[in-house]
Amino acid sequence: MNQSSILEVQDRIVREFNLFSDWTYKYEHIISIGKKLSPIDPIHKVDSNKVHGCQSQVWLHASYNEGKVHFQADSDALIVKGIIALLLRVYNDRSPDEIVETNPDFISRIGLDKHLSQNRSNGLLAMLKQIKLFASVLKAQHS
Repeated sequence: MNQSSILEVQDRIVREFNLFSDWTYKYEHIISIGKKLSPIDPIHKVDSNKVHGCQSQVWLHASYNEGKVHFQADSDALIVKGIIALLLRVYNDRSPDEIVETNPDFISRIGLDKHLSQNRSNGLLAMLKQIKLFASVLKAQHS
């Protein structure tokens, strides 16, 4: 269960990235965050959990428990795995309303939006769209 608010988590990410002056180090940090991502249960690494719109393979699984959405994710690309891990730091184990209503402001605040290729930017948007879609669907199913 997250003790910090969703905005506090985003502020923490921004402070973390502000420690690095160069994007080489920021990319290394993103990769290290991805390496720490909890592994997705292999039964969830199926086509129906693939995020479409990503050049890399990305799997995203969501479950609902006690009013919160829990995500598991993985990617075959190191930077993308780090990006999905950052998104999960913000959105994992939150209520569907929090997920749907909160924009990932940390992305522009750390400058990530300006340092991704067009394909990775599209993938980021696809991952975010899928996270919010899962939250909306799970809310509707459990209302």
